[in-house]
Amino acid sequence: MKLLSTLALASLLAFTAGTKAQDEILIGEFQSLSGQNASYGISSTNGSKLALEEINAAGGVLGKKVKLITEDDRSLAGEPATIVRKLISRDKVVAILGAFTSSRSLEGAPFAQANKIPYLSAGATNEKVTEIGDYIFRNCFIDPFQGTVMAKFALSRGFKKVAILTDEKQDYSKGLSEAFKEYFTAHGGTIVREQSYSSGDKDFKPQLTSLRAESPEAIFLPGYYGEVALIARQARQLNLDVPLLGGDGWVGNSLLPIGGKALEGCFFSSHYSAENDDPAVQEFVKNYTAKYKKAPDDMAALGYDGLKILADAITRAGSTDAQAVRDALAATKDFNGVTGKITIDDKRNAHKPAVIQTIEKGKFKFVETVIP
Repeated sequence: MKLLSTLALASLLAFTAGTKAQDEILIGEFQSLSGQNASYGISSTNGSKLALEEINAAGGVLGKKVKLITEDDRSLAGEPATIVRKLISRDKVVAILGAFTSSRSLEGAPFAQANKIPYLSAGATNEKVTEIGDYIFRNCFIDPFQGTVMAKFALSRGFKKVAILTDEKQDYSKGLSEAFKEYFTAHGGTIVREQSYSSGDKDFKPQLTSLRAESPEAIFLPGYYGEVALIARQARQLNLDVPLLGGDGWVGNSLLPIGGKALEGCFFSSHYSAENDDPAVQEFVKNYTAKYKKAPDDMAALGYDGLKILADAITRAGSTDAQAVRDALAATKDFNGVTGKITIDDKRNAHKPAVIQTIEKGKFKFVETVIP
């Protein structure tokens, strides 16, 4: 009798759990919430959580609440594969908001593709990410566009002789450097010297000394914020006072506190500016600041847009069927995000504008918007 009671209780719990699952739409998310790239992951997840609150407050999707299951890849290689398998096989998610960094997405996305689960990365800009397959998308621009934007900007500022310093451990950094070099040299610029470093390095003086010997007018530095801040300080210590140019990887919580005055007058491409006077952007900035007690950065804005795009695709699909959601994502056109008007192209990349910002008096300042 006791055994029957136990079995009955187990069946009731299973039924209750199953009923609850049917009342929710489960979306997986994995980001670097700890480790080297935690600033990106935390900001992006904060943005997606704000979007989740707004989506559910407005009635959810298809009459159901959305539940976001978030996992931490700890900024470590190997973690994405384990996490994506878990989200798909155990949690039964209908879609995945993928890792912000390109390297983590390149590891995790193949498992989503193999299982035909829609995967949308908010910030993985390396062009190889969406080449993984037809279920893989992004709502950010790609490295060739970003690298080309900065090359055009360098030429517009009169920089004809530029050096490049690349993080050889990051697909993101290598992709930007390649795109920058291709456009810059094809339009009259000269790359006077190239050097590289590895994520986690602390001493960059040998590379900077080598670059200084060529008297560059600027240095293209498409790295992540941790190393960029140290490189800027060491460059100034070596009296290498030319502007540093970079990409969206510069946006991170330790860039300005560590880089300080060494970054004044430098420029980088990014996805949005809190100075944008669009009412939707200002509403996002207000709500995010109220919730997290700080202004949102690019990563927060992209995470916010990412979940909103997934919710919009499920709504348009009228179903959580993976193929239907995939097709709706592919058909996304003129989605009004806080990072701009977004259209998914035939390669599942986002066609959208870029923003160039500078650092002035210890703060990011909008310079211009670049339309594709």
